[in-house]
This record gives sequence, C-alpha cells and structure tokens, in this order.
Amino acid sequence: MRPSHICAILDREFASTAFLAHTPVMLWGPPGVGKSRIVAQIAQAHGVPLVDIRLSQMEPTDLRGIPFRNGARVEWSVPALLPEESRHGARGILFLDEITSAPPTVTAAAYQLILDRRLGEYQVPAGWAIFAAGNRYGDRGLTYLMPSPLANRFTHYEIEPHLDDWVAWAHGSGIDERVIAFLRFRPDLLFHFDPAHNPIAFPSPRSWEYAHRALAKFSDAPHLLLETLRACVGDAAGVELKAFLDHMHEMPDIDGILEGRTSEVPQAIDLQYGIAAALVRRACEAREMPHAERTYTNVLRYARKFPEREMGVMLVTDLQRSIGKPLFAVPEFSEWAASMSDLVLYDLQLGCRA
Repeated sequence: MRPSHICAILDREFASTAFLAHTPVMLWGPPGVGKSRIVAQIAQAHGVPLVDIRLSQMEPTDLRGIPFRNGARVEWSVPALLPEESRHGARGILFLDEITSAPPTVTAAAYQLILDRRLGEYQVPAGWAIFAAGNRYGDRGLTYLMPSPLANRFTHYEIEPHLDDWVAWAHGSGIDERVIAFLRFRPDLLFHFDPAHNPIAFPSPRSWEYAHRALAKFSDAPHLLLETLRACVGDAAGVELKAFLDHMHEMPDIDGILEGRTSEVPQAIDLQYGIAAALVRRACEAREMPHAERTYTNVLRYARKFPEREMGVMLVTDLQRSIGKPLFAVPEFSEWAASMSDLVLYDLQLGCRA
C-alpha cells in the first residue's frame, strides 16, 4: 500500500480514539521505506505527543515494571516510558517500533498492552492510539516470527515505496531538487533492495534523504562527493546520481523561466526532469510571496512547451501536490488543463481501470 494511503488510514485510526473505535495497527515493510516517519507525521499533524518505544531494546521488566513490596502485598511500579495523561496529555500516539525484532519474552509482555490497553494496574489513556512497525521476515534483519496471538491483536498493512508520494514529501521537506529530478529520471531507483545479496548501502527513501544531506555537506568538495553518494545509496546508484549532477549545469536560466523571459526547453531528457523539479521547488518557495501567482502562471506556460506533453503533465501534477488549491485559482491553469484535456482524461481513465 502506498504511503499516502497509509497516512489516511492512520489519521482515521487516531481520530477514532474519540469514539472508542480504534484498533491497534501494525505496519510492515522493508528497511528504509519510512514506517517511523509516517507515524511521526500523524502525531505532528494532530499536534499530539508521540511516545516511541523501541521494543528490540527492551527487557520484559521495562514494560511490566519492577515489583516492590507494599506491606503484605507485592505491587508493580509503572514504567516512566509509558504514556500517562497527567504527564503526556489526554491524546497521543504510543508507537511500538521494531516489534518484530523484540525477543519473544518482550512481545509476550506486550500482549495485554496492545489488546486490553493495560498492563496490570496501568491503563493506556483512552485518547491514545497504538501503532506498531517492523521489518518483514525476508528482509535479512533481526526478526522473530510474530506469534499468532499477538498478530491477531492488530490490523496489518504493508508499506510499499511510491515515487509520487515521496516527491510530494520531498518538496515539502526541502530535499535537494536535483535528487528529486534524478529519481523522476530513474524512478526504479527510489527503492532497490535485494536481501539475497545483503547490501550494506542501497537506495531507499531514507538513504535518498542521506544523499540530500551529502550534497549539502560535500558539493564544494567534488573529489569527495562521489564516494559520499556511494556510501549513502550504494555504488551503482551513487555513480549514476553523480553523472546526473554533472550534467545539470547545462540547464537553462530558471529565473528567466519564472519571470517569463525564457521559454527554451533543452532536448536532453535528464535536463527536462531537472527543470521540472527546480520549477516546482521555486514555486513552493514563492507560496507566501506577492509574486506567487505570476510564478505559477509562468510555470504553467512553460509546462505547455515540453516536446513530450507527458513531461508537462508530470510537472503540473507535482506542482499541484505541493501547492494545492491556490494553483486552481490561477487563470492560466484552465488554459493549461484545456490544452491537455485529452491526455489528462486518458490518464484518468487508465487510473480508474487500475
């Protein structure tokens, strides 16, 4: 399931705590696809705390607490890491990460916490959602088979990387537009993990963010840049990204396009992807500026000049995902949509059939 759909499901699951309809959710996926980030986004969107418990690092007593004598009785202390309304608030998310890497003794301690929302005398606050995540068994990570009694306490969803969702996130998070352009050019490299070969560095949504950081740190040191990119995303993808970057200096004047002074479209397809990503990023940066509408207008006009109309549709689609409804209010948008109506309708029909 694509990440945007997972976000929608988790959003509704969190909201359902208000009317006691919440069901604990288990997210499955290979390493680096963004399971933890999606959960963090839900907490941020609702402005609630996220209590992230890495079960792989826990002992049973870390969850159950430590027994102590109280007169003639033995009671259990409540671990400070568990959410309490008095300390954390009435609403929030309890995230049990790396649950498939936890020893069986720890997962057994989590049974009651997940199903009954309690551990002994401890009670999970009613307004808190319970989400968990872990790697699949074939991903060559440290994983234990999830016992059936525990598995039956969750609803289960498997996350698959999706380029459009990643691009929308990347533009909103300030990821270097050259990385975005490269992955539009080579979409098969967004995620490439072969557990049979047990790679150390490989392309994934997480490692492309590392490549973005490498560009910020080593762009002024070209003799080091290639090795740092290979260290982030693996040898083959790192070499391809470096070659792509070396070609980007041939792009036309982006400021000229945004100001309506330049309409030149290069023939090289990689440069076209580079221009599209750069224009979306600059349009995002102009959202709160007085010249925002003029910027959107000139981007839409330029989108009609690509030799391959599909490239213009991709540019405007990425722009709409990043800008949202304000793009529809620009008069030029109606003209662009009319000029592309046959192509856009064809794409929509294919999407409905899929």
